Amino acid sequence: MKNYLNFESDIKNLEQELDRLKDPYNQEGLSEVDTGKISKIQDEIDKKLKEVYSNLNPMQKTLVARHEDRPRSKFFIENLFEDFIPLSGDRFYGDDKSVLTGFAKFNKFSVLVIGQEKGEDLESRIYRNFGMMRPEGYRKTIRLMRLADKFGIPIISFIDTPGAYPGVGAEERGQAEAIAKSIECCMQLKVPTISVIIGEGGSGGAIALASSNKVLMLENAIYSVISPEGCATILWRDPKKTLEAAKAMKLSSEDLLELNIIDEIILEPTGGAHRDRTLILNNIKSAIQKNLQELISMSRDEILSHRKNKFLSVGRTKGFTRKTEDQENLAMKENILSKNIFYIKKYKIQIYLFFLLLFLTTIYFFL
Repeated sequence: MKNYLNFESDIKNLEQELDRLKDPYNQEGLSEVDTGKISKIQDEIDKKLKEVYSNLNPMQKTLVARHEDRPRSKFFIENLFEDFIPLSGDRFYGDDKSVLTGFAKFNKFSVLVIGQEKGEDLESRIYRNFGMMRPEGYRKTIRLMRLADKFGIPIISFIDTPGAYPGVGAEERGQAEAIAKSIECCMQLKVPTISVIIGEGGSGGAIALASSNKVLMLENAIYSVISPEGCATILWRDPKKTLEAAKAMKLSSEDLLELNIIDEIILEPTGGAHRDRTLILNNIKSAIQKNLQELISMSRDEILSHRKNKFLSVGRTKGFTRKTEDQENLAMKENILSKNIFYIKKYKIQIYLFFLLLFLTTIYFFL
């Protein structure tokens, strides 16, 4: 059974009528299928979908991002990657089922895949804790990201979470520290990292895995510090002001691209990613492939500098403040000592041979 959002009532009625016309064994008995009327209604549905989805407000986009039928991380991992080997456990406490991790092949490249998983039905959602990661989940991803960095393996993350789990047990086990360590780990990696926000990108639970060289975002996904409901409750003490909160937070992909917080918007089928899973798979695959090819051509130090400069520049040229900073002050600058150390490490054999030759020449002349 299809699930519809509250602003899709006209689309729902049209699709129900279309299903009735396509079924020759309807309530009126055996009847001839009216292909002409079917085509006409299908055109009306396509027109209505374009009309509705081209004018979504931020709160409606939030509802689309949370849609029950929206494809999850598990779907993308199973269909975009080959030879996926799941890995579990943080080696401290246990395993977190709300995040899928493992090594796989993407276009013959070895990659580490991380995916926050909400679940498809009630049973799986409870099992996956609705995509809300616990400390052991973040520590598991830290362990595997460091392993990937050691072997020079790119990292691809799928972000889809309302936020980190706020339970007492999670706080007792160091939720804030685990998120902070995950962000720190992401910023220190010297391998290409790509994050794809496929649904909700909520708060620190998302940024803990989205501190990447490239942050891609599906057209109808959201990325924010708090949910619109939470923001409205805190600022106005009125949960009904969710639309005002969603507009103020600039959580849509268009706003975030304009603010240079994300790098690319991945287009969705008209009506949302759940309406054409094959198309959204192809779009995501093309986006990952393009960005991965760009990043793997860089050296390890260039990848690190690219990521740090990217986040240092966020909010400096566009945002809520009018004052802008000199961009030259934001770039990572290497001092003379750092450069010399880099070249000494790079040419250490040649330097060693030079001094050895100099030493032998000196001894020869003195003797």
